[in-house]
Amino acid sequence: MKATLIALAAALSLHAAAALPVPAAPDLSARAYLLLDFNSGSTLAAKNPDTRIEPASLTKLMTAYLTFQALKEGRLQGSQQFTVSEKGWKTEGSRMFLDPKKPASVDDMIRGMIVQSGNDACVTLAEAIAGSEETFAGMMNQQALKLGMKGSHFMNSTGLPHPQHYTTARDLGILAAAIIRDFPQYYPIYALKEFRYNNISQPNRNQLLYRDPQVDGMKTGHTESAGYCLVASKKSADRRVLSVILGTDSDKTRADESARLLGYGMQFFDTPRLFAARTAVAQARVFKGAQDSVAAGFDRDQYVTVVKGAGARVQKQIVLKPALVAPLKAGEQVGSVKLSLDGKPLGELPLKALAAVPEAGFFGRSIDSLKLWFN
Repeated sequence: MKATLIALAAALSLHAAAALPVPAAPDLSARAYLLLDFNSGSTLAAKNPDTRIEPASLTKLMTAYLTFQALKEGRLQGSQQFTVSEKGWKTEGSRMFLDPKKPASVDDMIRGMIVQSGNDACVTLAEAIAGSEETFAGMMNQQALKLGMKGSHFMNSTGLPHPQHYTTARDLGILAAAIIRDFPQYYPIYALKEFRYNNISQPNRNQLLYRDPQVDGMKTGHTESAGYCLVASKKSADRRVLSVILGTDSDKTRADESARLLGYGMQFFDTPRLFAARTAVAQARVFKGAQDSVAAGFDRDQYVTVVKGAGARVQKQIVLKPALVAPLKAGEQVGSVKLSLDGKPLGELPLKALAAVPEAGFFGRSIDSLKLWFN
């Protein structure tokens, strides 16, 4: 379903671009990049989006996802305290300066991981969740597959270089969107400009947080081999766009190029909502059921990204399956909505049953069997 919507949204954007001229995406100084519309899932611009790259500290997006998941499921509490292990304390790279003689709270370590990019915090959280960083890496790979990140493999929680530790721009876009969608209560941490721990204040390395009030995340990354990388998010009143910039030559370049890409996405595209979640779009006829019809709609809001000004011209045609037979499960496809723009077909959205329909009794099934036979 999600992949279908992403593909459809991309098709819609391409057709809209044909209908209304739109400037080409900026030519960026980066090894790979991706621009994604959060609501529709449409890819607005990309270069080498499926090329394997070293993610550096962008790895911490997945470490954070699993940490937020553990909090949501009650396997971890924000007030819990853990002492950094010798491995975590000795891990090289950026750190929040955990004290091996003093435990730290999960809440503090999350901020140390996100704002300060602390490798010591990542290892400590990984060990708290999984017992060891090695086991945690296995959980990272399992979660990547669940999210549809087909080009990623993780070996650690920090992003320190390893030959089998890699991802893609497309996968990082999927992951960033998943954090915002699945854990909105924790996402505001990515907008913090500074965090102080152990009497040491460190600023957020995402320069865009200081430049643009509409930017509210997400994460920087850098190693000598990966270059300077940034996943950024910009939100207006009704839209959000995500950029992934990989392999630039400096901190300033990654911020400048991200700003150009985000500005392009905001300036030249619209993302109108086509349908609201859990709202009946049509009533589908059901045979042999306890009810003779079922409300058809979508479990999530449905959006489409088109060139600015083209949203009002998107046409929607509802097509229902002609012979639905109970029992029906909630979420079962009962039809589709065909979309077009200026007479050109764009694709289809699958309509789902918004409720289950159990079988009717013997008499009701018999009557509907006759109706089906004559039909």
